[in-house]
Amino acid sequence: MKIHHEGTNILILLLVVLVALNIPVWLFLPPVVLPACLTALSALVYIFVFNFFRCPRRVYRGERKNHVVSSVDGKVVVIEPTYEPEFLKAEAMQVSVFMSPLNVHANWFPVDGRVVYVRHHKGRFLSAYLPKSSTENERCTIGIECANGQRITLRQVAGAMARRIVTYARPGEEASIDEHLGFIKFGSRVDLYLPMDSEILVELNQVTRGGVTPVAVLKPLTD
Repeated sequence: MKIHHEGTNILILLLVVLVALNIPVWLFLPPVVLPACLTALSALVYIFVFNFFRCPRRVYRGERKNHVVSSVDGKVVVIEPTYEPEFLKAEAMQVSVFMSPLNVHANWFPVDGRVVYVRHHKGRFLSAYLPKSSTENERCTIGIECANGQRITLRQVAGAMARRIVTYARPGEEASIDEHLGFIKFGSRVDLYLPMDSEILVELNQVTRGGVTPVAVLKPLTD
């Protein structure tokens, strides 16, 4: 287990602020309930933020050919056919995973292939659990051409608490299931848009692990 580099500066700054708040309380107030409560609360806040930025080392050991793997830790909240107008411009199967503030928030590539499209959209900060968050919230759309020739869309969606989406993926870069494509700070969701003939391997409310849980099998364009 390590801490994601997106959290390093935040954790250092938070530690400085919490120490600065606690020192004068212990120096100038009687050592009774208030200083102890403030220190305990500060420790809980720091542990929560520290836990949020944890970044486990993961290597996918399952079948890679034609397989789509969950990009994030969380719970499956959507499995339904829809129209994806931005990259695929076609009917697609949407599989969405919601991340709570307690989940790991690093985002992994869902397939091996090549990034061909990246676009960030400004928007609102509705609860990421709501269906309309996929089209109205701050978000980043990533189009990937898979190793088997199929194309999929991945969308990072901000939530009510997530105020920053970080995307490392760039057009022309190789995509690998073992590599990070980005990071979303605090609660949010990731939507996958897959070809309609994909075999979906997960169910609603199923818990997934990023870079570990297979979510679908794509039908190859050629045998």
